[in-house]
Order: sequence, then structure tokens, then C-alpha cells
Amino acid sequence: MSEYTVQKGDTIARVIQNLQTDWQTLRRQNPEAVGRSSRNGNWFLREGMSVKVSGQGFSKVLDEARQPAPPPATDQETVPSAAGDATGNVYTVKTGDTLWDLAVNRFHVNLDDLIKDNNISNPDLIQVGQQLKIRETVQLPSSEVTASWYGKGFHGRPMANGKPFNMYANTIAHKELPLGTEVELNNPQTGASIRAVVTDRGPFIEGRDVDLSYGLARKLSLLEDGIGKLIMKVL
Repeated sequence: MSEYTVQKGDTIARVIQNLQTDWQTLRRQNPEAVGRSSRNGNWFLREGMSVKVSGQGFSKVLDEARQPAPPPATDQETVPSAAGDATGNVYTVKTGDTLWDLAVNRFHVNLDDLIKDNNISNPDLIQVGQQLKIRETVQLPSSEVTASWYGKGFHGRPMANGKPFNMYANTIAHKELPLGTEVELNNPQTGASIRAVVTDRGPFIEGRDVDLSYGLARKLSLLEDGIGKLIMKVL
């Protein structure tokens, strides 16, 4: 069992790295040490709390060691295309894979959808060689969104993807789009068009669709007004 005491200034990403675990395992095994902001919905770890991760989170590593090496995967199995096909795409699990990393960082799908689509009862026990169905990327039309922004008060705090918020990065918070989704935002008033990535959840104020980072709001000329209409296209 690995154990660590949360220090002042620790980010979720740093603690996860120290314990060599993933966010889902850490949160499930230490509910008393985990909190969520009522202002922006961001997760955080309570300073001074001791967090522990049992071997259960790494049981798949032991199982993998006992498994024969899987046959080489084809390109069709390992690299789902955006268009996909009628039956969806398939990915073959490899050593070191976690559902969180596959969903958020590789395929940009919602983790809950990935678990549901593959009837996974224990997310820690995916096996090397196991085949996972990956939902096809749905091409959404451009739409008008109401955007606000957040900045200095949240700089360095963990976002929904477990990484610290960088107020100068081209990132946005969205309520539903999978974390890691790339979007293009256009201000029809100025013609400015910027690409960004969904890294956080929000906004939590009725009538608003996306929260921009400070840097993104500056590039799109929304700093002074604080809120405005943009055209968003999912890439």
C-alpha cells in the first residue's frame, strides 16, 4: 500500500504521480480526503490529509504479467478514425493503459460512456489484450454559445482532468463535451478565431455554455465585458 500526506500547494496531478496511481483510484479509495469546489466544480485534495492507495488499483499489472503477449494489433484496432463505421471502433488494451487515460487523453470520450459501452464492472481490472469499443466521434455543427471566463483566482488549482489550471493556456470548461475535446471558437464581432481544448467542467451559472481561460478571453476580446456570444465548432 502506498501512502502520502497532502502538502500545501500540492496538485492532484503531483499526488497521483507520487503514488503512481490514477485519479479514479485515488478518489474512490480516499473519499474523505477529496473535496469539490461549490464555485466551479473543480476537485481538490485536502491539505494535511493522508491518502492511501491499496494494491487493488494495480491488480491489473499483476494480471498482465501472467498473461501471454497479445498478438500485434492492426491499425484498425488501435487507431479509431473520426468517421468510424457502423459498428464503432475497437482498441486493444496495452500494458500501462488505464480507462481514465484512454478516455481523456487518447480518444476524448466520456469515461462513463466508455465503462458503460463495454459493460465494465471494475475499471481497475481491464486486461492486456482486452478489446474495448470506442464510441465514434460525432461531428457537431457550429453553434452559438454564451461564454464567460475565469482566471487568477483559480490559477494552479486542479481542473476536472486532474491537471493544474493555467489561466494563460487555450483551455475551456464545458458541462458535457468529453475532456480533451478540441474546439474552435470565433468571435463574430472581431473575426478572431482560436482553437482550444476542453480541460474542465463548468460553467455553473445558468445561461452560460462555456468558461474560457483568462488568456483565451483576452485573445477573443471578452475580458472587459466578461461575457459574450461566440461561435463554437467541435473539431
